[in-house]
Amino acid sequence: MPSVAVKLYSVFFKFLLKHRLQNRIQGSADGNANNSHTANPFGVTSRPEESIAAVNPSFTDGVATKDIHIDPLTSVSIRIFLPDTCLDSRPQSTTPRTPRVGSLVKQPDSLESGSDLNRSIHRRNSYGPELNNFVNNSYENHRRNSYGCIGKDLDNGVYRGYSPLSIGNSRKLPLMLQFHGGGFVTGSNESVANDFFCRRIAKLCDVIVIAVGYRLAPENRYPGAFEDGLKVLHWLAKQANLAECGKSFGNARGGGGAADLRKSGEGQRHVADAFGASLVEPWLAAHGDPSRCVLLGVSCGANIADYVARKAVESGRLLDPIKVVAQVLMYPFFIGNVPTHSEIKLANSYFFDKAMCILAWKLFLPEEEFSLDHPAANPLIPNREPPLKLMPPTLTVVAEHDWMRDRAIAYSEALRKVNVDAPVLEYKDAVHEFATLDMLLKTPQAQACAEDIAIWVKKYISLRGHEFSY
Repeated sequence: MPSVAVKLYSVFFKFLLKHRLQNRIQGSADGNANNSHTANPFGVTSRPEESIAAVNPSFTDGVATKDIHIDPLTSVSIRIFLPDTCLDSRPQSTTPRTPRVGSLVKQPDSLESGSDLNRSIHRRNSYGPELNNFVNNSYENHRRNSYGCIGKDLDNGVYRGYSPLSIGNSRKLPLMLQFHGGGFVTGSNESVANDFFCRRIAKLCDVIVIAVGYRLAPENRYPGAFEDGLKVLHWLAKQANLAECGKSFGNARGGGGAADLRKSGEGQRHVADAFGASLVEPWLAAHGDPSRCVLLGVSCGANIADYVARKAVESGRLLDPIKVVAQVLMYPFFIGNVPTHSEIKLANSYFFDKAMCILAWKLFLPEEEFSLDHPAANPLIPNREPPLKLMPPTLTVVAEHDWMRDRAIAYSEALRKVNVDAPVLEYKDAVHEFATLDMLLKTPQAQACAEDIAIWVKKYISLRGHEFSY
């Protein structure tokens, strides 16, 4: 059974969450009564009560982070978690790593274009001094366009985080798209708990984690959060294509010396910028491998991940070069009109009981569409497209004391019946969000769950084949 501390914290947690959900339902009802409640297209991606973790674009703890607002029309954003293993093609070492010149952890305030450090960067490049200036200016433009003049990673207009210098010689890492939990109404990709979890996963799986800040309900109801998840996947596909475009321009050869190369480079940059190459995200361009993309969803985020996986299957080659090779559903937020055994027995379970989750669904689903058998809520409704046999390999994590566990297990069984690799990891004496909730993140069970996920994920992202298995 869960510890006394967990039980007490669960009571306090449910009291606060129920109060907040009821207030939001009342506010939504009052707005409808006054005919003034309309969806906010820009939306919100976090609540005032969330504790936000600051970004750190240097590898002080082995993972650098960066926030990017990817859509000018909405509040959709991402937080990139880049492990320091991207700096070297050799296996990750437990000894401290000395940063290379091209991976500056902290630049001194006095660093200018003519400093000794920048001159050493120029000398290490073999393109010649004139084209070196063009290359370095191009990356400076990438940084400024990627962050904006008031980005969180800028200090008085000077970027002080990691910036890759050579895209062609950088180590490529798989991409993992992560969707946080919170019942569609709370949570954030920038929260302290989600930041800690994503850092852990980035290190253990050796992947670039991209945590999605999707819009929350009731400001944005279904299908807002689902569309935001798919929007980020399409953004990644665009990034991969722009990076390839920039690489082909960079590999083009001029007809003579450095002056010809510089002239050619300037013309190519003009053409590239016309296609949006100035918006290329340098971390992903240098280190991201779009052919190895994994989806990971936590609680309601698992519902989003499953939706994105289905849309990726339907899109097929339209998403090239993005390839979704696997997905991880951590205690998915599934429900249905016909209750399962666990939904009856564990209806008053810890942290997220059934009554409170139904309140969250009422806030998320439009009133005219509310049903516990809605496609967003129940993955086992008949005649759902695409066929399950086309779904990617799916790992499902469930907890013994979670009332949603039975439906998640049933979905996994349905996948296995059509020969999809869909194992279930069930954790004894565990509660909903046992591996991602702030209070439980540092427990041995949470650490073990992350390690188990890494073992299974590496089976599908390894370049050498399926050498990792249970």
